[in-house]
Amino acid sequence: MIAAALPIAGTVTAQVPPSVDDVAAYTGLHAAALRGDAAEIGRLLRAGAAPNVRDRRGRTPLHVATHARRHDAIRALARGGADLGALDADRYDALTIAAVADDEPTLALLLALGASAKLVTSRYDGTALIAAAHLGHDGVVRRLIAAGAPLDHVNNLHWTAVIEAIVLGDGGPRHQATLQALLDAGASTQLADRDGRTPLQLARDRGHAAMVRQLEAAGAR
Repeated sequence: MIAAALPIAGTVTAQVPPSVDDVAAYTGLHAAALRGDAAEIGRLLRAGAAPNVRDRRGRTPLHVATHARRHDAIRALARGGADLGALDADRYDALTIAAVADDEPTLALLLALGASAKLVTSRYDGTALIAAAHLGHDGVVRRLIAAGAPLDHVNNLHWTAVIEAIVLGDGGPRHQATLQALLDAGASTQLADRDGRTPLQLARDRGHAAMVRQLEAAGAR
């Protein structure tokens, strides 16, 4: 089953999973990836199918398998030479797709297969970590940190993962856990937004009292 697209940093249509029309048009590797048919994927690859073939929105079979959470298909594609860092038309890689979906098992599999948590992805020049922090996917955030995701990457909105957790979060338990994971890992509390507002100022502005306490305990000013 394909998960619904989730907004990232101010856009309504950031990630676009395969539509009904896309699915109806799929053949070959895309169709096999959607079904999770690892045996068919292996057969097609041995017959010369290109592992990184694209659909109309630039999705490879790996992107489709990730949206559909088809682990056997992901493994088969990786064995067959799929590019784990390929970006779709909206500049999302498979790892960021899993991060946005809060899909820790698929994220863990992709990391184990060699996917990088360091890629710059999306039209916002962000990372999987920034996307997960925005959404308060604290478990995903911890996995990405452990995988070496850049803690202080600044996207083209001039936001870090810490800032996105505050500015785009609801201040609730999962965003608090996200912020704490970032702080415990050593993420900067001083990098400011485009207007010079620090994470502490932003948390105060939004009335996120628990986050203010977390930041102050981490030495933020």
